[in-house]
Amino acid sequence: MGLPSKRRTKTSKRDRSSHFALKKTSLVKCPKCSKPALPHTACGFCGTYKGRQVLVIKTKDKTVKQRAQERKEATKAKEAKKAEKKSK
Repeated sequence: MGLPSKRRTKTSKRDRSSHFALKKTSLVKCPKCSKPALPHTACGFCGTYKGRQVLVIKTKDKTVKQRAQERKEATKAKEAKKAEKKSK
């Protein structure tokens, strides 16, 4: 296994790692929906690229309230099953 033959100085270490910094991502405005999107990629919100529809975006069918209601119903059903098992 190789070992370093000489110690890397603080300056040399900092010079080497100077390009490791994170770079700011550049975003462009989607011409159709005006949402921010990465350049040269399809818009994640509306699915268009260069004025053409290239992705089929699934819409969210249920609202937050509907999902909360379904969770409540599911927990009530579980509790009812537990009560039936205990009574047997």
